[in-house]
Amino acid sequence: MNPVALITGASRGIGRGIAIELAKIGYDLVINYARASEAAEKTAADCIAEAKASGKTVRALTCRADISLSEDRQRLVDFARREFLRIDLLVNNAGVAPTVRADILEAGEQSFDRLMAINVKGPYFLTQQIARWMIELTQRLPPGPEYRPKIVTVSSISAYTASTNRGDYCVSKAALSMLTPLFAIRLAPHGINVYEIRPGIIATDMTSGVKEKYDKLIAEGLTPINRWGTPQDVGRAVAAIAQNLLPFSTGEAINVDGGFHLRWL
Repeated sequence: MNPVALITGASRGIGRGIAIELAKIGYDLVINYARASEAAEKTAADCIAEAKASGKTVRALTCRADISLSEDRQRLVDFARREFLRIDLLVNNAGVAPTVRADILEAGEQSFDRLMAINVKGPYFLTQQIARWMIELTQRLPPGPEYRPKIVTVSSISAYTASTNRGDYCVSKAALSMLTPLFAIRLAPHGINVYEIRPGIIATDMTSGVKEKYDKLIAEGLTPINRWGTPQDVGRAVAAIAQNLLPFSTGEAINVDGGFHLRWL
């Protein structure tokens, strides 16, 4: 039986990159998405094809759910339970940016509430639900070669980098970052390791509108590794965790940012 990963916001961008890399190493997938589109089905088909090219056979199913809504989170978990019977990896990837970038002296509450609901409340309570299921499974599948559950949350360098024209986004990512140490401590006695991935400047549709700005900054030396990151870069970091290559680490924040987090003279 293949291990199973549930990835939120997996129809495009970083989530899609994570899904494809996990398919390559033999994970069955629940590909979550929030809005109706053909992208989720394409991602599922591409995952199956990539797995086949790597000599693997996987299942990849899609489930529409808005993780900011309690009833949708429950439906997503019920779907995974019904279709796969187990969960080995949760990847909290779904997140949104402000619809309009606004100076913090002018920004309104509506955008703030939206970002906190999707970027923080959704992953917090979905992790709670999945963690309970993982604990239930450890009672039947003791942690070891057969069952090594893990939780990964994709945050951002914005968890610690101030951008005054999108303060609501930065605050949401800073709050999200605390999810990892909290659950890492609580779940360690159950053999469940918890990690955070902090992507830097990643080429996705979310960053397409600021491409010219970041092209210039990268060319001027913003990051020691002098290029844009890709969804595949993030996907490979998650795949390393999924393969249990960090068994003695938990609560760890892994930067996938080209060295942005470094300070140098």
